[in-house]
Amino acid sequence: MPVTQSDIDLAHALADAAGAVIRPYFRQPHGLELKEDRSPVTLADREAEAAMRRLIEAERSGDGIHGEEYGIREGVTGRQWVLDPIDGTRSFTAGRAIFGTLIALVEDGWPVLGIIDQPVQRERWIGVAGRPTLFNGVPVRTRSCAALEGATVATTSPHLFAEGDVPHFMALVAAVSGGAPRQGPIYGGDCYNYGLLASGHLDIVAESGLQLYDFAALVPVVEGAGGRMCDWDGDPLTASSIGHVLAIGDPARTDDVLEAIRSVPHSHDAHGPGSH
Repeated sequence: MPVTQSDIDLAHALADAAGAVIRPYFRQPHGLELKEDRSPVTLADREAEAAMRRLIEAERSGDGIHGEEYGIREGVTGRQWVLDPIDGTRSFTAGRAIFGTLIALVEDGWPVLGIIDQPVQRERWIGVAGRPTLFNGVPVRTRSCAALEGATVATTSPHLFAEGDVPHFMALVAAVSGGAPRQGPIYGGDCYNYGLLASGHLDIVAESGLQLYDFAALVPVVEGAGGRMCDWDGDPLTASSIGHVLAIGDPARTDDVLEAIRSVPHSHDAHGPGSH
């Protein structure tokens, strides 16, 4: 079923609820802990997701929920709300306002609505399938990029990549920089990078090892602004994607980006592009 105004209103309400929880913890004691996978989690993460889940359970009792902190609740409608209360917890705990709350509506495995919300700076991107992306209510567009060399590439950190993925990313960096080390990538940013790309400030974002709650919301935002979201093989991102993510502001550069990533031999690591 198509995304309705009621869906959009609920998504905004979810972002509002999460932001109200998160802001008082920013640059304040936040109860940092490490999860079993050694990733950080705070009271803000847990309480923000709990607040969003309560709203969904009240307003959309038949829909599924997939959240980073509290897991999956199966639904009966073929629709699932995918939540990452704080994408970029490391940035949040460091007092850097480049983290974000991610909210997606996924229908039959396809992301059809997404919000990237930066609650401290009160910046919000919303993308809906078939509609232009809005930034604080105003339409935004990605920028054109005439050639891969000289494009601006961002990633949170290649240290988060599977080892076999790093050479492929560095091949992209080499193609963009033209051998000039000072033209290297922008590091840090988490989901905020994708909002910046949608608003025309970055050209490419590349990530590896993302979960559905890390990327589902990004797809409608970037594509509604005129960009392209795909995996490292050029395939669309769905609930079954394995976490290799590319955002390309100018779709005309897609083949160039994929060619650069494939320009090194495939590793035997199951995580390498083309292996899944």
